[in-house]
Amino acid sequence: MPNTATGSAKAKKSLKQDRYEQPDFYAIDSLLTEEHKLIRSSIRDFAKKEISPYIEDWAQRAYFPYEIVKKFGEIGAFGPTIPHEYGGGGLDYISYGIIMQELERGDSGMRSTASVQGSLVMYPIFNFGSEQQRKKYLPKLASGEWLGCFGLTEPDHGSNPGGMRTRARKVGNEYVLNGSKRFITNAGVANLYTVFAKTDPDAGHSGISAFVVEADSPGFEVGRIEPKMGIKGSTTGEIFFNDARIPATNLLGEEGGGFKIAMRILDRSRPGIGAQGLGLAQGATDYAVEYAKTRETMGKPIGQHQLIAGMLADMETKCEAARGLLYKVGQMIDQGDTGPELTKLSAMAKLYCTDVAMEVTTDAVQVLGGYGYIQEYPVERMMRDAKITQIYEGTNQIQRLVIAREMLKENRAFLLAGVS
Repeated sequence: MPNTATGSAKAKKSLKQDRYEQPDFYAIDSLLTEEHKLIRSSIRDFAKKEISPYIEDWAQRAYFPYEIVKKFGEIGAFGPTIPHEYGGGGLDYISYGIIMQELERGDSGMRSTASVQGSLVMYPIFNFGSEQQRKKYLPKLASGEWLGCFGLTEPDHGSNPGGMRTRARKVGNEYVLNGSKRFITNAGVANLYTVFAKTDPDAGHSGISAFVVEADSPGFEVGRIEPKMGIKGSTTGEIFFNDARIPATNLLGEEGGGFKIAMRILDRSRPGIGAQGLGLAQGATDYAVEYAKTRETMGKPIGQHQLIAGMLADMETKCEAARGLLYKVGQMIDQGDTGPELTKLSAMAKLYCTDVAMEVTTDAVQVLGGYGYIQEYPVERMMRDAKITQIYEGTNQIQRLVIAREMLKENRAFLLAGVS
């Protein structure tokens, strides 16, 4: 470990004060409206005041900050793209991406809570649920009165939902669910669970149906809450269904339509994970730049040494490229695109932004040297938090398969015209 060096304490103090106050120099800003910039400013200010001062304590205690949930509802962080009539913000998807990025600069765990609420719970209820379901659940979720979570992954089936073992059997005016889900964000703190189960075990993907399950449903149980490497302020755990009974009216859409619902959800939620990755990467870059201005070796700031300068340049370039791809997907969603191009670009945004997160946060630790490895500085936490972004909502290996699959469906034969 290095000895205390000139400027290290100054850099730490400066970043705590200025990390959220720096003017933005993003090239993509030219595409943002004044409303987008105002949203970014207000969410950044919220993260600075309400999240940033407490994140190290939350992480060390693995504490879920219930007190922040209601405030999320007040600032519109839950369901920002849901129409006003159901309690949402009525904003576009680019605004959603901005909100997720700025919350991420505060804390990954709290961003995960907001992302799950909006994209994995409120989105399917609004788009596939009945009017009764919308009116019953969306206002409670938007205000933060209720929390939700998404139950797709099982102990033996994550990236292969067609093999899921959770079953739903209709009995009179109810469905009876049996099975389990694992790695469920917000498990144990959620009031409502979006759950996928087989209503026809022999029909593969076509036999999957989607349901909303209230936490107090008979036969529903929360199991182990997992200790994790990162995003410690967010709960992750198991849920079980032991002859769990729910009203038949809690079916989302039609029987057998669950797989299509899940894929539509993921096309719109994966860019949210990309926004998480970008928020981490940009936050780590900002911290590393300010640190490199004040930490001195051999008589000058380390940012003036060519090898460090080169790392900083690569970090910033990757963040800017990731931002452009992420906002492109946001524009497609806002324009109502539901085709294969969205599936491909969504997977690309999740893949690239989260790979950048892992690369850039690792480089930020390197820029800080020994200090980067110490918990007193935030970049080691950022690096730990970044790792999960490459894993959940479809591993990056799966994203590459999705991208390649869509590419192979495309007709690019015109490129070979005239080639013998």
